[in-house]
Amino acid sequence: MVDAEKVVLVAGAGSSAPGWSIGKATSVLMARSGAKVIALDSNAEAAHATAREIEHIGGICLPLQGDITRPEEMDHVLKIATERFGPVSTLIANAGIGKTGGIQETSVADLQRIQQTNVESLLLLSKRLIPGMIERGAGCIVSVASVAGIRYVGYPHLAYSVTKAALIQMTKLIAHEYADRNIRANTVIPGLIDTPRIQKNVGAVFSSSNDMEEVRKKRDAQVPMKRMGTAWEVAHAIAFLASDQASYITGTELIVDGGLTGKY
Repeated sequence: MVDAEKVVLVAGAGSSAPGWSIGKATSVLMARSGAKVIALDSNAEAAHATAREIEHIGGICLPLQGDITRPEEMDHVLKIATERFGPVSTLIANAGIGKTGGIQETSVADLQRIQQTNVESLLLLSKRLIPGMIERGAGCIVSVASVAGIRYVGYPHLAYSVTKAALIQMTKLIAHEYADRNIRANTVIPGLIDTPRIQKNVGAVFSSSNDMEEVRKKRDAQVPMKRMGTAWEVAHAIAFLASDQASYITGTELIVDGGLTGKY
């Protein structure tokens, strides 16, 4: 697991609705392992909700609100985080948004907006954090993509899929550029995961009435293991790649999908 005393910035640490998102579960798991966690989210209450979960288990967390697409806001966030905890040693690039639809339903503005959050935010944060990692002789980045970035998932999800593919490649390029500086970068690729996101984003694709029971049954049926994954199962994969136990792993992807991509 993540080693004690590491300072971990989780971008997208909140949950869009009640329940466990990947970012929220990852934040709690990191804190449980002894890391100091910066829970960053665009929604202040969501960040604070994650912090309360961490405080409940006796962990250390600094909840911060910020738009990861705005350089000036990230400068402010990193200034506060560094003053409180010291330099960030680990970045979990989990923030992501999407919009279902194909070519005709996706505008240039849609693609640009989703690209800013899903891809450009990694560039923005990496440019600010990597110099310090080089100076300290170590650092770690874990990006969270999606099987939609490597496969067609059964319905058009163009902007999300394209930007998640770009995120995977950017992370790989970071890994190779800084491998000789002891900075590792890897991507976790979740499959169909049962999180609050399915209620707010993709549920309508599986049920015209957005009936969550129907949505879950249909998504479960797609997976060879006959169930969606949980946020915790993805969080454990992220925590492993962020830990010193993964010290010789960089520039690769860990797929957490119950065998889904093996079908295609």
